[in-house]
Amino acid sequence: MSEHTDRLNYSNTAVAIAGAGRMGRSIAVAFCLAGIKSTLIDLKPRSVTDRLDFRQQALSEVRTTLVTLATLGMIAPEDIDSHTELLSYSDSEDAATAFSGCHMVFEGVPETLEAKAAALTTICQHCPVDALIASTTSTILSDDLQALVTHPERFLNAHWLNPAYLVPLVELSPASKTAPETTASLKRLLEAMGKVPIVCKASPGYVVPRMQMLAMNEAARMVEEGVASVEDIDKASKYGFGFRFAILGMLEFIDWGGGDILYHAGNYMTEATGEERYVAPEIINENMKNNRIGLRTGQGFLDYANMDIPSYKQQKLAEFVAMLNHLDVMPKKAT
Repeated sequence: MSEHTDRLNYSNTAVAIAGAGRMGRSIAVAFCLAGIKSTLIDLKPRSVTDRLDFRQQALSEVRTTLVTLATLGMIAPEDIDSHTELLSYSDSEDAATAFSGCHMVFEGVPETLEAKAAALTTICQHCPVDALIASTTSTILSDDLQALVTHPERFLNAHWLNPAYLVPLVELSPASKTAPETTASLKRLLEAMGKVPIVCKASPGYVVPRMQMLAMNEAARMVEEGVASVEDIDKASKYGFGFRFAILGMLEFIDWGGGDILYHAGNYMTEATGEERYVAPEIINENMKNNRIGLRTGQGFLDYANMDIPSYKQQKLAEFVAMLNHLDVMPKKAT
């Protein structure tokens, strides 16, 4: 990989964002906030008038977003101009020049294989051979896209969650030929930006979309079945489901309460509803057989053998209290 992507001072890193739609603009804001120069590139051929209109629309949206973030206290109002000046813009007529000096490219065109193939072909034609290339796809596997890239060792998927400039998580999915230093280099950059990158294999749905798809479908089913009102289901997701998982990871939460609770609850729900979707996966059954229940037994999905468990619980409870304050739902004396 290029030495540019491994620099500790990322202010000299040149980033290209191929695709000037919703995701491209959101990623552009993230790089503005990080103090990193980027170029937003519209790859779609347009008439002269349409090119000018689209350019104005894209740059205006980025600036408006930064103004909004300033009103929310994320950046100082006097810094809006300096952040905005980090972003350049090119259309399809100037794409070759824009790509020629970049160290890293994020492809963010519409979610069709045809659009991705066209964009990646253009990127590979014009960007340096050692430039890191990342697709931001949320649906297409990295292995399927890597075949479209020259020097495939420099390619991986980087799935940003919307809005990209706010959500910390970025899911990195290397393909079969991705060089380890490619993944490590992008991970370092994202961490330097304050992001929280994770690495997952090329699997449909990545991690977050796969989990949230099940939760969203279940919420919709409960509306369909008349279990509760839309308003109450949303309250349950915010003040029960989301409240706890903002503090404890999903697997950490299983350990916290005990894997045996999930095991027995899954068996009950399967029998009560007749739905196979509640059946516990084999790993839960294996944990039960091996007494890997969680905190109570010292092992679960995580290993608690050498942990100061009282201090750990105290820390988590403090985080829960902070979340209560944030949501303005602290317990209070009934009057």
